[in-house]
Amino acid sequence: MLFSELVKDMGFGLVNYTEDFEVTRIEYDSRRVKPGEIFSCVVGTFMDGHTFAESAYKNGASALIVERELPIPVPQIIAKNSRRAMAELAMKLYGYPARGLRIIGVTGTNGKTTTTYMIKTIAEKCGLKVGLIGTIRNIIGDRVISTQRTTPESTELQEILRMMADEGVDLVVMEVSSHSLDQERVYGLEFEIGGFTNLTQDHLDYHKTFDNYLAAKRKLFERSAFAVVNADDPYSKRLLEGLDVPRMTYAVREPADIYANDIEICVRDVEFDMTTPEGSAHITVPIPGLFNVFNAMLAAGMCLRLGFPVDKIAEGLADVSGVTGRMESLPTEGFPFSVILDFAHTPDGLINLLTSVREFAKGRVISVFGCGGDRDHAKRPIMGEAAGRYSDFCVVTSDNPRTEDPMRIIGNVLDGVNKTAVEYVVIQNRREAIKYALTHARPDDVVVLAGKGHETYQEINGVKYPFDEKVVVAELLKEISEKH
Repeated sequence: MLFSELVKDMGFGLVNYTEDFEVTRIEYDSRRVKPGEIFSCVVGTFMDGHTFAESAYKNGASALIVERELPIPVPQIIAKNSRRAMAELAMKLYGYPARGLRIIGVTGTNGKTTTTYMIKTIAEKCGLKVGLIGTIRNIIGDRVISTQRTTPESTELQEILRMMADEGVDLVVMEVSSHSLDQERVYGLEFEIGGFTNLTQDHLDYHKTFDNYLAAKRKLFERSAFAVVNADDPYSKRLLEGLDVPRMTYAVREPADIYANDIEICVRDVEFDMTTPEGSAHITVPIPGLFNVFNAMLAAGMCLRLGFPVDKIAEGLADVSGVTGRMESLPTEGFPFSVILDFAHTPDGLINLLTSVREFAKGRVISVFGCGGDRDHAKRPIMGEAAGRYSDFCVVTSDNPRTEDPMRIIGNVLDGVNKTAVEYVVIQNRREAIKYALTHARPDDVVVLAGKGHETYQEINGVKYPFDEKVVVAELLKEISEKH
């Protein structure tokens, strides 16, 4: 699209514009800018993109999106909010792709990924071509596109939506993070349905207060035509307070539109009877854990609103493949214990994980976990205490220390662990920590690897090193087996 066409009637200021050119992309990372691209000087929480404008110009940026004029000899689009301007221009550049798509979004602290995969499976069972945007990967039909964030930046999001529209996607299912809502990454999108899993402590390093965190999540429902929310979560009422949006509720304990009875949790799955306004069904989900009863009911509620029949919803839930790094049982053939891999990295997520494992563990529950660096410090002792209360033995180790001292993080975690009577060891090296757990596991024990889940790296001193726990466990079990 020509630059003149892109900026026409958009209401932005414009300086230094003398000659037209073809715009190929809008970029927000100065290191990735190429000729023909517009660089957006995004003003973030920790950095101001205006300080990278000169670098972007040297890399070939053909124009800038700015909040103040800069002494750089390229066309500059002047806006009150560069992030919103980037979203608006990206929508126009990609031909407003969302206008031809049905889009639904899921937000909450835990359960977003699993719920979106459940919805995708159900929708495909009903004959729809589905696009999925989420933490692990973006998917168009059966084609996988790698991702760096739970919710992409607006310019990447619009590009993905354009691809989905061009490839005939019938339904887009999105994980919508609090960061993306606060940072306007989904600015301009309207959601047919917004779904809410739960709200527990996380990301307070960014949001600062729980009220801010809640307010960010609420933004999804300000732009949703319908809401499906967890009536058992105390924050659901505050989330929708004052919003004139029709809603459906689901719960296990509180009265709700959708509810579960006769729940049975096993090592490989969970079963329950689900009652909905459109009828009842016996549900089997091939992923264990009480929290997956909640995830399944949210998926069911959103799918009911989409018009899918209850029997197809039940069929879809029964066909859900295990989601990578979510309550994933790893192969341990030849060994008398089990290993569970999970992304749980919040206090509530860890409690849900460990209580679910305790439902089927015949032996001890051994937790291998740590906390991420450069993130919410306050949750570290809370996670430590949670692990201590719901485990029989803990191996406290590193997660992604990033730029922090790993032992300082571990010290914060131990402040919570030491409030309990659990036995534990500290092994900073995560591979060695996993090895310790595997070599000390007894028959019928369950070793729980928490925090990394689908991640295939460990970030130490700002450097990402390959670290896929599926691979690590397989290598260690082979090593142990060969020694015996």
